[in-house]
Amino acid sequence: MYRKAIEELRKWKSNPRRKPLVVDGARQVGKTWLIRKFGEEEYENVAYVNLEKDPQASDIFDGSFDPERIIARLSLHLSMEIIPGKTLIFIDEAQQNPRALTSLKYFEEDAPEYHIVVAGSLLGIAIHEGDSFPVGKTNHIAIGPLSFEEFLIALGRSKLAQALNQRDYDLLQPFHDELIELYKTYCVIGGMPEVVQAYLDDKSMIHTRDIQIDILHDYERDFSKYADKFTTPKIIEIFNIIPSVLAKENKKFMFGMIKESARAREYDAALLWLIRAGVITRVNRVSKIAQPLSAYLDYGAFKLFYVDIGLLSCKSGLHPETIYNEEAFEEFKGALAEQFVLQELRACGMEVFYYSTDNSTSEIDFVLQDKTELLPIEVKSGKNLRTPSLDKLLDSHPNMRAVKVSMLPYKENQQITNVPIYGLSSIVHGQQ
Repeated sequence: MYRKAIEELRKWKSNPRRKPLVVDGARQVGKTWLIRKFGEEEYENVAYVNLEKDPQASDIFDGSFDPERIIARLSLHLSMEIIPGKTLIFIDEAQQNPRALTSLKYFEEDAPEYHIVVAGSLLGIAIHEGDSFPVGKTNHIAIGPLSFEEFLIALGRSKLAQALNQRDYDLLQPFHDELIELYKTYCVIGGMPEVVQAYLDDKSMIHTRDIQIDILHDYERDFSKYADKFTTPKIIEIFNIIPSVLAKENKKFMFGMIKESARAREYDAALLWLIRAGVITRVNRVSKIAQPLSAYLDYGAFKLFYVDIGLLSCKSGLHPETIYNEEAFEEFKGALAEQFVLQELRACGMEVFYYSTDNSTSEIDFVLQDKTELLPIEVKSGKNLRTPSLDKLLDSHPNMRAVKVSMLPYKENQQITNVPIYGLSSIVHGQQ
């Protein structure tokens, strides 16, 4: 199963200023598989330990932080020779022992010849909770679910993926309806590797839903296992309400939606936990579309999305067959479309915001800042393609370009590029 992130790993290996690498991402996005595959392809051997499953390996990091002592202990534990540049040292579930993370500082300073990667499903939590993380001493890669392009490649449609990458919409025009159907399939399956593999194996969406339910249960077990007893119930409340919030026309998250008495200060810790665990994504509002967007951030207004569109459709209880019948779920189409767009933008490495006026009379679904250019994006999932907020914005900014994402084929106008939803990532890559 091809993952673009392997190219980032190869760049890391060849970088003469390489530091120990931290790879994070939510549970079940395929971090372990990808790093081991990278190690098998690029190195003579892989020194792999999992600190959650192997307590003795965790003990290696007790005592001195001297890299040579750690290497000697690790070599003895695995009964293998660890050779600088020829062995990839892979420490999995590294959040289980903060000293393993602290040791990266000493590898960077005293033993940069060793190629070392750490990963974990809750590394984002570990990095923020202690003062032991070696800030400035590591490189970082975040891995998410399979993008739509990677999904197409997994399904054996690499030629379609290639044409999308090259923005060859003349070639793609006869395949428009098929790509829309593949988009709908992706709405059901999503990008979690185990779910995609199950679909490839037997084409059963019932089986894939069972796996998605298991993943959601794993997340809930993490909530209870790793968060304190006061925060856990609030984490579950936020996580469970997101699908119903996204189903609304105004997708702005408000704590009062959980219960009337809910206040932000009560739920801030729970919200941060979910974000740092990689389970949800927060998209902050900007009050003005101008350079730089960060100057107009409103941290009190935001939208929340799941890490994966398949998990969202599963959690919402939306039956797979319903997704193929557009008339049957008019209200939730917009939720899936915005989740898809957000996921694709994140897969492209973009920082994403949304815009609304203070009185919420005008809103743009997403806004990107790429170098010197600002790019508003409107997402239309139904038959009504009117965009009064976007039209008003462009009237006042005649030199600004924008993207309208919909189910219609590609069409480029003077200010607005109409992009079929399956082709969004190619447009964003074209901006970079």
